[in-house]
Amino acid sequence: MTRLDGPGDDRVEGSGDGPDAVALEIANAVESLTDLWSLAAQEAALRLSLHQLRALRTLQAAPELNLTALAERLDIGLPTASRLCDRLEAAGMLERSLHPQNRREVRLILTTQGHRVLDEVASRRAQALTAALTAMHPAERSALSRGMKAFLAARSGAPPALGEPPGNR
Repeated sequence: MTRLDGPGDDRVEGSGDGPDAVALEIANAVESLTDLWSLAAQEAALRLSLHQLRALRTLQAAPELNLTALAERLDIGLPTASRLCDRLEAAGMLERSLHPQNRREVRLILTTQGHRVLDEVASRRAQALTAALTAMHPAERSALSRGMKAFLAARSGAPPALGEPPGNR
């Protein structure tokens, strides 16, 4: 159970390695990673908002979506998605093209510039993450890697890989 004694004082009662305590530590780490991610996007040659970056990443993962599908994946309204795409198109990162079989449907396609910007942001993120991981002791990095694999396996419902001990449940 989390007890808030004052600003910034999030302490968990009980065991320091219990699920509640670890969840709080992970939440803090995620906030730090989110800051790292945002800073990498802001330091790119072409500054992107988080919404623009999400749109580009979504189109990279699912090429040639139409506007409706992009809006659904981003959980935003069609007018908002349209304005977002207008800005990305004006910046040269996105092209709209008519679907060859359905002339009423417009596909959204990343340009070379769009791919280049995503690559730059990914590179900056990797550099920042590498710097943080380099500051850690090798045993800590190894433990973090094992912990992340176990967390992802637990989230997906998959059993731990061979040779890895099951987590405390």
